[in-house]
Amino acid sequence: MKIPVIKRLVESQTLESLVAAEEALLDERAPAFEVEGEDEGEQLTHVFAAIFILNHMKDHGSEFKNALREYTNKVRVSIS
Repeated sequence: MKIPVIKRLVESQTLESLVAAEEALLDERAPAFEVEGEDEGEQLTHVFAAIFILNHMKDHGSEFKNALREYTNKVRVSIS
């Protein structure tokens, strides 16, 4: 997971385009825009994170930094 990649996706893509990219990656198709990542798994992680962050920002009126912190906390909890 690379935070600069996630930030670029949040800043440059709409929620709808990110959901479409997620579906494309899950169907083993190329998304309509470039998603950086070493493999499809990392690309999917970046897209999923961007979707979570955009939803969190919208739902809670938070800034990117706070939404990113919430996402990384959830990742830490799921790993432990």
